[in-house]
Amino acid sequence: MLLHSPVSKRECHTIKDNGQLLLHRAFSVFLFNKRGELLLQRRSLSKITYPDLYTNTCCSHPLFDIPEEREERAELGVRKAAQRRLNFELGIPMEQIEPQEFNFVTRILYKDLGDGVWGEHELDYLLFLQKDVDLDPNPNEVSEVRYVQRQNVERTLNNLEAPLTPWFKLILEHKLCFWWDHLYEINRFQDRANIHKLE
Repeated sequence: MLLHSPVSKRECHTIKDNGQLLLHRAFSVFLFNKRGELLLQRRSLSKITYPDLYTNTCCSHPLFDIPEEREERAELGVRKAAQRRLNFELGIPMEQIEPQEFNFVTRILYKDLGDGVWGEHELDYLLFLQKDVDLDPNPNEVSEVRYVQRQNVERTLNNLEAPLTPWFKLILEHKLCFWWDHLYEINRFQDRANIHKLE
C-alpha cells in the first residue's frame, strides 16, 4: 500500500525483518542539455543509500511536511520537489527550472534490497527536461557530474568506474533510449493511465 501519511526517509528505506520495505513516492529527473546529452551524477560516498554509484540526473522524494509537494494534480507536488532537489544536489538555480517545465512521462514501480540494510520500494515518477542550466554540485550529495551522448551511451556506461543505481539500470533497460530518441516529442509518450512494474 502506498503511504499517505508522514514517514521518515530512514524508515522508508530500512529493510524490515521480513525483508519488506515501505512503498513510497519518489521521482527521477532526466535532464538533457540543448545538444540532447543526458546529465548523469555519481552519488557521494557519504550517501546512506547506494553511495558512490552512477545514476540519472536527480532522484529523490516529495516531502510530506512541505504541503505543496503533496499536490497530486498534474504531478505538481513531485515537480516542485524536483525543482527543490535539483537546486540542493546540483546547485541549479531555482529560477532556471520552473515546475511546469518538467515533462511527466510515466510512473514505474520497483523494489531493490540494496545492501540488505537499506533498500528501495518506490512508486517513481519519471520527469524529463531539456534545457541548458548552471551547475554547482553539492559535494555532500554528488561527487561527479558528466553529460553523456546518446550515440555513445552504451560504451560510456560500460566504462564507468562504478556501477549504476538499480532504478537507473531498470529504466535504461526499459525505455530510456526510446524516449531519448524521441526527446523532441516526449509529450507524445506521456502515460498517466499505467504504472509499469520493473524488475
